[in-house]
Amino acid sequence: MKIESIIERYQDETFLKADGFDEAIIGVDETSMRLIYSVSKCIKILCRDMNDEDAIEYFRYNVSDAYVG
Repeated sequence: MKIESIIERYQDETFLKADGFDEAIIGVDETSMRLIYSVSKCIKILCRDMNDEDAIEYFRYNVSDAYVG
């Protein structure tokens, strides 16, 4: 699901997005109104600029474990 179609469908919602991972969005959790990301797609995006091991480590510490106030 592309971010544009999500924004169009949920016009009254404001979504918090992870920068650089729009291509990895696969949907919306309608209970919490949060974007759902594919972990494997996020890793593939990171692999454009780093090797697999570094991408996985970066994702774990800077994306999945990130505190978003």
